[in-house]
Amino acid sequence: MSSPPAPSPCLRDVRNQRMGTASRVAADHAESALARMMAYQGSPLPDLEAAQAADPAWGLPLLMQAGHWLCQNEAAHLPRALALLEAATPLCTQAPEREQAHLTALRAAAEGRWQQACRLWDELLLEHPRDALALLWAHHWDLCLGDTASLRLRPARSLPEWDEGDPLFPQVLGLYAFGLEENNLYPQAEDVGRRAVGASPCAPWAVHAVAHALDMQGRFEDGTAWLRQHQPRWAEDNAFAAHLWWHMALFRLEALDLPGVHRLMDAHLSGAATPTQSQRLDAAGLLWRMHLLGEDVGARFVELLREAPPDLSEAGHWAFNDVHLMLAFLGAGELVQAENWLARCAARAMQPEEARRSNHAVAREVGLPVMRGLLALARGEAEQAVATLQAVRPLARRLGGSHVQRDLIDQSLMAAAAQAPHAPVGRALLNERLMAKPATPLTRRWAERLRLSLS
Repeated sequence: MSSPPAPSPCLRDVRNQRMGTASRVAADHAESALARMMAYQGSPLPDLEAAQAADPAWGLPLLMQAGHWLCQNEAAHLPRALALLEAATPLCTQAPEREQAHLTALRAAAEGRWQQACRLWDELLLEHPRDALALLWAHHWDLCLGDTASLRLRPARSLPEWDEGDPLFPQVLGLYAFGLEENNLYPQAEDVGRRAVGASPCAPWAVHAVAHALDMQGRFEDGTAWLRQHQPRWAEDNAFAAHLWWHMALFRLEALDLPGVHRLMDAHLSGAATPTQSQRLDAAGLLWRMHLLGEDVGARFVELLREAPPDLSEAGHWAFNDVHLMLAFLGAGELVQAENWLARCAARAMQPEEARRSNHAVAREVGLPVMRGLLALARGEAEQAVATLQAVRPLARRLGGSHVQRDLIDQSLMAAAAQAPHAPVGRALLNERLMAKPATPLTRRWAERLRLSLS
């Protein structure tokens, strides 16, 4: 009896892209993991481990695990990611060029060379515009870099090449919607985001993009209704859940519904509901906004630090995180710890071996000045806070994150201007807000604090 034919060494995925495995079982598990990564639904790790078990010679499942850990943006996960990349390296020597390109780009990301990683994914996407991993990972590091242009343009270059029947098409459409929003194209972002959610209710980037567009237009009640409408699909077993609860809290803060914000904090933005660092930093940013309004949230800051004491090895890993951890120290009244944190971040930013990391110049030119301005505000040195924050404000985009996240810098500057008092700065900032969106209750509160009339 003749032996069965050997399996094809060149399987293709549902987007007709060559894969480095001949195992259909491994390929199916990898596709399932990819769907989870794009929708942030559950953990992709069990499927990736199953793919690895089905074909131990295939490197892509290891690369996808490494990318998963790198996207947490925590220094504590870096050794695990590096070990996965090391294990994947010999497995990728005969892999398709697309998978080898992912290895090279992820190595750059792991070394902190985020801009180089994005350039490599851009090159990959020219040949493989339907590579969802390249779109997802480059989008993540664009956000870290504050590269608003690429957030819009990269998915725009790829989307026309996608089949609208592809299960991942709504997720890519969600990435594009967010890129439109970060480029101040709010009606377009809302339209594209709603279209994506209509195609797939479980499209968290699209839900998120519409929430941002509504926030930036001052439509806080529309935003609350939007998130509530889609809550059943994003609030359970979804990595976006805590961040979308944070957006819900921001909408309630814009309405000056402080009791509502406290209820959301209790239910969704504290304790076991925020197991990751990024979720806790969202909580710190929300609490800081409340603190600036005079709300007594010191005990909440203390509890935040008690539940998850900051890992000092994280200092200087990403300036965006550094700033938010500074807020936690300041809000808890731990000025000495805040000064020590600033010193650690500054020491790392001055190390010559850090120069190749994308965070290096950002930390020195943006992160450290923002932290110094916040520290001056907490010390009651309002004039110094105004001068420092006003000087660094034009560079704030480079800190990374979104416009909504970075708004805490403007609100801190308004608080400093109200304390100084520095009427020209306060008036200028208030005018910017009024030109961008209608006078919300929060904006009116800031006008009162700045002793300015909106009539």
